[in-house]
Amino acid sequence: MADVSSYEYAGDGVARRVLLAGPRSFCAGVERAIEIVERALEQRGAPVYVRKQIVHNVTVVDDLARRGAVFVEELDEVPDEATVVFSAHGVSPAVRREADRRGLDVIDGTCPLVAKVHAEARRFAARGDTVVLVGHAGHEEVEGTLGEAPESMVLVSTPDEVQDLPPDVGQLSYLTQTTLAVDETAEVVGALKDRFPQLQEPPTDDICYATTNRQAALKAIVEESDLVLVVGSENSSNSVRLVELARREGTRAELIDRADDIRPQWLTDVRTVGLTAGASAPPALVTEVVDRLGTFGPVQVEEREIARETVSFDLPSPVRRTTRRTADGRSS
Repeated sequence: MADVSSYEYAGDGVARRVLLAGPRSFCAGVERAIEIVERALEQRGAPVYVRKQIVHNVTVVDDLARRGAVFVEELDEVPDEATVVFSAHGVSPAVRREADRRGLDVIDGTCPLVAKVHAEARRFAARGDTVVLVGHAGHEEVEGTLGEAPESMVLVSTPDEVQDLPPDVGQLSYLTQTTLAVDETAEVVGALKDRFPQLQEPPTDDICYATTNRQAALKAIVEESDLVLVVGSENSSNSVRLVELARREGTRAELIDRADDIRPQWLTDVRTVGLTAGASAPPALVTEVVDRLGTFGPVQVEEREIARETVSFDLPSPVRRTTRRTADGRSS
């Protein structure tokens, strides 16, 4: 852990428990996406262009930018024939066609679990379904998924929006964004099933294992916590969902990018702090938060792990070597 003496002491001397939710921080898809950019820089040299943020975390993006990654919003900012990495959130076929037309050297960082949803969208649309995508408008993952079958898909975010769907939509199926709140998504899907009893489901849940596990882990500590701190960036869907979950359970919760974001007044009358991190937040940031809390008074850290994640994903062939890191940092 970091040297707590490096922080300005602003403490009240109160002893506190810190309940660490587990799993937390990086998932396999995020590890894979970051390693893709790292290897592209290593093999091709800077600059390597990345469309959108590779993952939704400012610390990760800033670190890769210092090493030569150039983050752009759209492909028209990328020079012809340059190397470009597609982010973990995926892209639409229109973006892929534009990259091909421009002769760009594409490395696809799309999370395999997002790619699964894209494949389902194509398959459902090809059989003639109207496909309802449950997700948040404007999110990059949602934009990419909708782009797979734009004439056949409709986006809904709430049960109320389900009621706005026309009754004569024909054969209907649904998919979901991978980083949604499990409980809220169940409400939307329940509303869809009530209104459209013949609704076709995806073969397996689209909300990814990492999102599900982090929400379940937080639920295991939230009732004991006076305050929940979620490490993650504002544009990280799965991190924001964790904050919302804690608040729905009646516990005060704050989203922070780093330890320095903690405000001393948050800790007034707080004896137990629940601590977790979204799937795109580096584990080191959690350690820094624990150390920062230690500058306010003694802390007793308790790990509460509800599952052990062993998932790993292969790298795409353009950057593949004979060994790679798994999600827990080991070689395989």
